[in-house]
Amino acid sequence: MWTEWMAMATVFTQIMNGDLPGRIVWSDERVAAFLTIAPLTAGHTLVVPRAEIDDWTQLPAELLGHVMTVSHLVGAALKRAYDAPRAGLVIAGFEVPHAHVHVFPAFGMEDFDFSRIETNVPAERLDDDLKRIRAALNG
Repeated sequence: MWTEWMAMATVFTQIMNGDLPGRIVWSDERVAAFLTIAPLTAGHTLVVPRAEIDDWTQLPAELLGHVMTVSHLVGAALKRAYDAPRAGLVIAGFEVPHAHVHVFPAFGMEDFDFSRIETNVPAERLDDDLKRIRAALNG
């Protein structure tokens, strides 16, 4: 029996398309930003291009520029929402084969340590984070 194999969309594409649940704080035709379920700090957001490109260095310059513009807006909102002195920004790219930028409220260098991510974050806290970030983006 012949079956056609289709490439599976990345987990990020599935979230952006609404096939998997996600707490989306920003969405436009080229980029979406949503909360991670494994945050470094409360409000940790991923900024993801809709194009399924694994390595950020492969993104067209214009798209990378838009990803960074959205990351800048989200970072400023995170600083306001959490009264943080800095917004951290990391491009790691090892977790999911889809380019993405980690943006999070940062209070010290320890907040950049990925061995300290939280697991099993209560849904209520993520819902509160979503509301805080959206309010800060709109304010």
